[in-house]
Amino acid sequence: MEETRWKEKNQYLGLTEDGRRVRLLDQSQLPNREVWLELEEPEELAEAIRTLRVRGAPAIGVFAAYALYVLARRLADRAPVEAAFRTRLREWAAGLAATRPTAVNLRWALERMEGAVKELDTVDGIRAKLLQESEDIHDEDIRVCRKIGEYGLELVQPGWGLLTHCNAGQLATVKYGTATAPIYLGQERGYHFQVFADETRPLLQGARLTASELHAAGVDVTLICDNMAATVMKKGWVQAVFVGCDRVAANGDAANKIGTLGVAILAKRFGIPFYICAPSSTIDLNTPTGAEIPIEERDGDEISTMWYAKPMAAEGVKTFNPAFDVTDADLITGIVTEYGVARAPYDLSLKEIFARKAANPL
Repeated sequence: MEETRWKEKNQYLGLTEDGRRVRLLDQSQLPNREVWLELEEPEELAEAIRTLRVRGAPAIGVFAAYALYVLARRLADRAPVEAAFRTRLREWAAGLAATRPTAVNLRWALERMEGAVKELDTVDGIRAKLLQESEDIHDEDIRVCRKIGEYGLELVQPGWGLLTHCNAGQLATVKYGTATAPIYLGQERGYHFQVFADETRPLLQGARLTASELHAAGVDVTLICDNMAATVMKKGWVQAVFVGCDRVAANGDAANKIGTLGVAILAKRFGIPFYICAPSSTIDLNTPTGAEIPIEERDGDEISTMWYAKPMAAEGVKTFNPAFDVTDADLITGIVTEYGVARAPYDLSLKEIFARKAANPL
């Protein structure tokens, strides 16, 4: 079966064999149901991002690139004139970009796709170039995450206890993950890490996704409630924290899943290094500080009702459900990228990361 072949390659996102649809594993159904989707309609492609059927900043970027190609292929038969084709495609790209405002990889991938065809003047040429660019973004993500893993592995020692929050694993990327990349590479090399995975309320990405994928890979992983992180740190069971990121501002402030800020504060209190793992595509030098990062707010039912047989709050109780928080730069020990580890002062070191990228792109 195609599902088996994809899973053997740790592939959860790509194009169908005929190239007409985006194929993905529906993350919203994990771990209890394995549902594969094949999407081609503009509305369902946007809905897949909005409803977290695909999630994780790098994965969203790859998905958006494939989605734009699928839409271009669909549109080519209906709008063969270049001007009309380009106008409609730009509208669809804007619709995809609006689905998740915090994750900068989404916008980055769409802008890269549009930039790749800027000078082309035929519908067939645009469509072919979009396919090539989407495949390049996919393959690049694998190389990037492995390099993040290699740099991250230099920061730890065999046998260490590691804590992670939310899911920045293989499901959130094409392969390896960002925050989990050092864990997977360490597993390959016999490091025998002991990993603690926060459950990550309210959508439980740590429980449903991170703990499940690490356990399936043979990693020694322990699932904990979010409010237990302080206890495992105080007991001395955690020697480093690795988390992913949806956007890094120019000053080093980093937006990640809600609860990350609390983990960083705890790590600071107990003298534990706290690392952000992020591809350079997640770094937004046009956003000065974390205060300018838009924070998505989601339906309060995710807190009060979604996971329960009966509502867990009285009817009419107000909810506040931001999907992300911003960790201040002074709480971050280092930002692990595919071009090395940036450290404070971040306004300088992040620029150095981009200088390395310009000199030696992966």
